[in-house]
Amino acid sequence: MTTPLPLDGIRVIDFTQVMMGPVATQMLADYGADVIKIERPAGDLSRTAFPNDPAGLLGPVFCSLNRNKRSVVLDLRKAEERQVVLDLVRTADVVVNNFRAGVMERLGFGWEDLSKLNPRIIYAVGTGYGLEGPYAHKGGQDVLAQAMSGVMHRRSNDDQPLAVHATTFADYSAGMHMVQGVLLALMQREKTGRGQRVAVSLLDSMLAAQTQEGTAHLMRGREVNWGAMPLSGVFETSDGALVMVGAFKADPLGDISTALGVEHLGKDPRFATFADQVTNKKALQAIFKERFASNTMSHWLARLEAQDLLCAPVRTIAEALADEQATINGMILEAAGEVETVRVIGSPIHMSDAPVAIRIPPPSLGRHTAEVKAALARDIAAE
Repeated sequence: MTTPLPLDGIRVIDFTQVMMGPVATQMLADYGADVIKIERPAGDLSRTAFPNDPAGLLGPVFCSLNRNKRSVVLDLRKAEERQVVLDLVRTADVVVNNFRAGVMERLGFGWEDLSKLNPRIIYAVGTGYGLEGPYAHKGGQDVLAQAMSGVMHRRSNDDQPLAVHATTFADYSAGMHMVQGVLLALMQREKTGRGQRVAVSLLDSMLAAQTQEGTAHLMRGREVNWGAMPLSGVFETSDGALVMVGAFKADPLGDISTALGVEHLGKDPRFATFADQVTNKKALQAIFKERFASNTMSHWLARLEAQDLLCAPVRTIAEALADEQATINGMILEAAGEVETVRVIGSPIHMSDAPVAIRIPPPSLGRHTAEVKAALARDIAAE
């Protein structure tokens, strides 16, 4: 007998596109929810986000965010297509969108509209900056949230240029916060019988990610920058870069000195105390850099690990995915898709009774429109 997945029986009507919303609905789908992805006739923008992809293939960006979902194409400019949405909502548990404020309301699919239609509905909405306030109607995007939240301004060293973070932290974290909100609302509905609105934003997620730094500023007016610690950093060896974290030790500088094969650097008055190390960080790290550059990465990793110092190689994404640990952790999923084998990143949540698999490959545009409409017609006829 197959163990049911945690969200079996939960239906999600998914209006989201690009990343923040789709990464949330994909996680719900991975754990059993029936996610019906409502797409405009042109499809989710991420379907064509990968440049120069061979014609007829689904783009990797789309595939990364849309497994285990059913694609339904509806032209919401047409009254009969909008009625399909309303009929679906009557059967649903969750509605998710990440449009700008006001878009769903103009379509007749706002929280007030849908909660009257289905009082048990959980209405999850993701925005750039929030549902109210001066930025509510501004377009939100991951890079803008990095900038507006202070994340982009914070660097390990002040002499580093301001830059866009290459990984979409805001989209991913907001998507995970949306999943948490939906699950909490489902749990509360078990107690109250009522649905509710769940709202997340890119800005809020980036502020929340800086909870230590933000609280230190609010309470003490002080800067907290874990990346700027004097005994930590990224260092080039003769054949690649490594990262070292000199922390959580009784005498980390002594252990680093031993690993580097130099006299205890704490004997130098410039580095005698932690405050001295902060003040003279450039001089201290210049010594680290010189030593690390004199030998290979494997040499220095072995010496650092011998002193029980936290360290790791700095890898490319290709190297990280090729590591045996990624496979053991189930972080690479593979399945036959509609036109090619799909290989995507798995779920970071590992449940012994709810393993994640590709039950439905990322769908072609409108792949499930006919079957969803037919099932809906049968349900309406049976009422």
